[in-house]
Amino acid sequence: MLKKIKPKNARSKRALQKREPKIEENVKKAIFIRSSSTNQLVNEALSDLCKLKKPDAISFTKKNNTIHPFDDDTSLNFFCEKNDTSLFVIGSHSKKRPNNLTFIRMFDGQILDMVEVGIENAKPLSEFKTSKCAIGIKPLFLFVGDLFENSLVYKTFKNMLLDFYHGQTVKNINLSGLEHVISVTAIDSSSEQSSDPRAIPGIVYFRVYTIQYKKSGEKTPRVELEEMGPSYNFRIRRFKFANDDVYKLATRIPKINKPKKIKNIDVNEMGDKIGRIHLGKQDLSKLQTRKMKGLKRTTEDYTEVDLEEMEEIPPIKKQKAS
Repeated sequence: MLKKIKPKNARSKRALQKREPKIEENVKKAIFIRSSSTNQLVNEALSDLCKLKKPDAISFTKKNNTIHPFDDDTSLNFFCEKNDTSLFVIGSHSKKRPNNLTFIRMFDGQILDMVEVGIENAKPLSEFKTSKCAIGIKPLFLFVGDLFENSLVYKTFKNMLLDFYHGQTVKNINLSGLEHVISVTAIDSSSEQSSDPRAIPGIVYFRVYTIQYKKSGEKTPRVELEEMGPSYNFRIRRFKFANDDVYKLATRIPKINKPKKIKNIDVNEMGDKIGRIHLGKQDLSKLQTRKMKGLKRTTEDYTEVDLEEMEEIPPIKKQKAS
């Protein structure tokens, strides 16, 4: 662990204040780092995933012999505090686990959770000779598959990908500012024989598309998707979940950011406000209807109680105008 630094001047004080916990978090930075042994496929995958994360990404091109996240996390804690980052992608390659990527999230300088995946059928960004998106643009995410709802491992991996490429929190979105889509599809392949004996059942298809706006003859354009790359098939191998108490602390929302609950007003899944109005019990017998001969009550319609009340009420005499 790093020692706490005391600011010596105003500049270093401002730099330390930026690292302090805030009600509204800064954009999370990610470090893409190589382990002790990698190959060209892993290096290209780290480079392409880093390009999608830019400008909030740091790429370390040198090999690091001390990084083994499932065995020892001291080096990751050092990198986390030194670079003020909470997201890591570690690439490695070995005979036991070939073409390996490890996605890691940190909280309070410690590892929160990890998911290790193996890469299959990789196509790097350079193989796609199509138009690319601009740097720093928020992507659209598309998650397809029941595994993202039913399996805790895939649900964690989905949440991790959203954390990696979330970017800045914005209130409004401009249609012309949407340039690319990240499509993640999970399929249960338990019936198929996998070439990776260490992977759990299921395969994740990671694809990236650019959004093309075509003329449609109307106000809204016709939208087409063109594959931009990279393209990977992921198989989940090892994973480590966060402790329940630590995860609850990491996902806690400050009271200032919690919306004030208004009585009898709810918001549905589509974001529409729905209000409830409580009325007293209505007596339809006293409802004033339109005066028509057909709607006029006869003596048969009156009950004995109504007739008695009518007899008790004295008739009102009309005064003659003088």
